[in-house]
Amino acid sequence: MNHIEIFVQVKEEIKELETVKKVLQCALKKEKIENASFNLIIVDNQYIHELNKTYRNMDKETDVITFALEDEDSIILPNEERVLGDIYISIEKAKEQAESYGHSLLRELSFLAIHGFYHLLGYDHQTKEEEAIMFQKQEEVLQEYGITRENI
Repeated sequence: MNHIEIFVQVKEEIKELETVKKVLQCALKKEKIENASFNLIIVDNQYIHELNKTYRNMDKETDVITFALEDEDSIILPNEERVLGDIYISIEKAKEQAESYGHSLLRELSFLAIHGFYHLLGYDHQTKEEEAIMFQKQEEVLQEYGITRENI
């Protein structure tokens, strides 16, 4: 059984997170991942800026940052839970981007969460080829759940 824990470290209710969790569960199912856990943590720009500065040497806020706990050397024992890591999303950046792209906060949060999820699985977008693979997987999950740019 998979376990997704959501932590909101801002002082506001974000009703979209219930659906975002379901979209992440859809991605787990699509990738045939069982018995895994990870955290989705909603923060503000200041917090994500500090994470980005401390861990990536980038002195600016970002929309999503992930900390994957698995790597090629990870040992996964039978019947043991895989702990994938943490996905941090700036709610301020998500709102800003949703407005600038002309779609809903649900679409933006879902996209950022799925983007972070695929980073936890080891996908990246450093090359055009890697980007094409990762972004196709993201879009497939969003489409499968019915979250498209056009209708949301």
